Amino acid sequence: MDLLDKKVYENFSGRVVKKGATKKIKSSANVPTYVLEYLLGTYSTSNDDKEIQEGINQVKKILQENYVRPDEAEMVKSKIRETGAYTVIDRVSVKLDLKKNEYRGFIHSLGVEVIVPTRYVTEYEKLLSDGIWCIVSLSYFYDEDERGTPFKLTELTPIQVPNMDINEVIEARKNFTKDEWIDLLLRSTGMEPTQFETREKWHLLARLTPLIENNINICELGPRGTGKSHIYKELSPNSILISGGQTTVANLFYNLARRTPGLVSMWDTVAFDEVAGITFKDKDGIQIMKDYMASGSFARGKEMIPANASMVFVGNINQSVESLLKTSHLFEPFPEAMIDSAFFDRMHIYVPGWEIPKMRPEYFTDNYGFISDYFSEFLREMRKVPMTDAFDKYFKLGSQLNQRDTIAVRKVASAFTKLIYPDGNYTKDDMEELLAYAIEGRRRVKEQLKKIGGMEFYDVQLSYIDLDTMDEKFVPVLEQGGGKIIPEGPMKPGHIYTVARGSNGMIGTFKLETQISNGSGKFTVTGLGNVKDARESVKTAEMYYKANSKAISPSIMTDSRDYVLHIHDAQGVGLASSISMATLIAYSSASLNKHVQTQLVVLGSFSIGGTINKVENLSDSLQVCLDAGAKRVLIPMSSAADIATVPADLFAKFQISFYSSPEDAVIKSLGIE
Repeated sequence: MDLLDKKVYENFSGRVVKKGATKKIKSSANVPTYVLEYLLGTYSTSNDDKEIQEGINQVKKILQENYVRPDEAEMVKSKIRETGAYTVIDRVSVKLDLKKNEYRGFIHSLGVEVIVPTRYVTEYEKLLSDGIWCIVSLSYFYDEDERGTPFKLTELTPIQVPNMDINEVIEARKNFTKDEWIDLLLRSTGMEPTQFETREKWHLLARLTPLIENNINICELGPRGTGKSHIYKELSPNSILISGGQTTVANLFYNLARRTPGLVSMWDTVAFDEVAGITFKDKDGIQIMKDYMASGSFARGKEMIPANASMVFVGNINQSVESLLKTSHLFEPFPEAMIDSAFFDRMHIYVPGWEIPKMRPEYFTDNYGFISDYFSEFLREMRKVPMTDAFDKYFKLGSQLNQRDTIAVRKVASAFTKLIYPDGNYTKDDMEELLAYAIEGRRRVKEQLKKIGGMEFYDVQLSYIDLDTMDEKFVPVLEQGGGKIIPEGPMKPGHIYTVARGSNGMIGTFKLETQISNGSGKFTVTGLGNVKDARESVKTAEMYYKANSKAISPSIMTDSRDYVLHIHDAQGVGLASSISMATLIAYSSASLNKHVQTQLVVLGSFSIGGTINKVENLSDSLQVCLDAGAKRVLIPMSSAADIATVPADLFAKFQISFYSSPEDAVIKSLGIE
């Protein structure tokens, strides 16, 4: 026992278990962790190694004799018949038989039906869902005159803590430091905190927020093997993990035919594993889910039905975050039907799963942690305690947080406050730490919404204000910082960036690179592929350049030079048809051996006659310029009237210049006096 173990055992004797004991049994028994620890909490709560081992042996014996393995179901049925009575540990689900007006239970691994007394269904409503683990006493009585099953249920005990004194935890919390308490929470989930950095610990704690806060919506995407779904399947009997993804409105919300509530009414947390596979058999399924995620209620029939279940979406990202950010957005693994800014705007926090290391044996603890059932009941009791205003005496939220942002940040901050400071004893620094994390999680959502929904979500500079100093602090997201497409400092002559709408409809960044050599006036273009519109745009620039190069500079030679232009689609949006202006500037820059101004993006295009085309959707184009790292933007004068549509704080990010002709654009981009 280390120092924390000793303190934990002193304060929570009988409420904690050595997680190493769980690991020893888990490998040989395919039951959830909370089932094992319910038994360990009954037979093995000592701190004496010998007594612990005796308890482990007792639990192994109980599981060996009473846990029903599917391949041994017939053997157990025979044992019940021969002995007349037997106790099994199995998952039990119940349905109402309308024809016989009775509740019929199904014991899953055993594969038999039994009549379930109404009192059990009334007391434990979760039996009516996909089932809960129970200790079930069965008897056998065969009557040839009576149709139905000969198996009779004599007693049913759900595997859960019968009572929980929340004040016991709150009082004991005072004896632990913040770091000690966080380590205890992580050990209670089975993790060994000494193996993780502080930031990784916060990500692991974030997985607990749906279990301690009502109606919080969380998304975690990342590599395989990081334990994203473990907590929702193994730790708590109050959460359910939907594997495979396919579901129905009746299953999730309300069954109108049977008049029975769905999963969100019965469970504290409904988690979807592998988001890429989520499908609804009902056309209105996603819309009902959106309404529920926003309001905590849904309409079925004539009623508006409230529920408290939090929604969790976990899944895998199959490529690096860096490449995904350049070519798409971090919600890409979701199915196409759910790629909707209105749906993702309901997410309160996005946990960066790529920052959590893949699980290794040393990441799982052998030390003391709360018995899973006891821990789950603590989380459930704390759902009743609102702490959304915990930071109000120290901070207020910045002006760019809209109503949904504010709700999201308050919910996440409340969840972390209840997790780490259930006794309400915290300092200003404590609040600042968790508030910054909550804002970061919401900003990660907003950054992706900006990519999907454009300027509707331009306000991503989320911040909080210190009420003592009135200093405003902006919270960044790590994956957005650095790695900008447009580098600082001058580029080679002939290189330039432009922003335009790609062939897939999204606005993206394109880099043009030009090289010249002595030759006969030949123009070669690479990187275009078979995109007809892009080829025509480049051809327009070539023809205009040949006809008007002397107006740009008498020193430009076109007949005795060969030009090679390469076009790079930096964000994978498909080659654009509005790159004629950038092409003209690239040729001119290479010919004059003069680089364009640093961190410049040129917008706009022109016709063969030199008529300037205005920029389509100027606000979104400028937002893409900002994300790419631009500091200067060259805009056609024909788009000056659209400046009013650009948010003032976005427009102020750039040095803006206007051009009135193709020649004017070349002169201003190269900084020629």
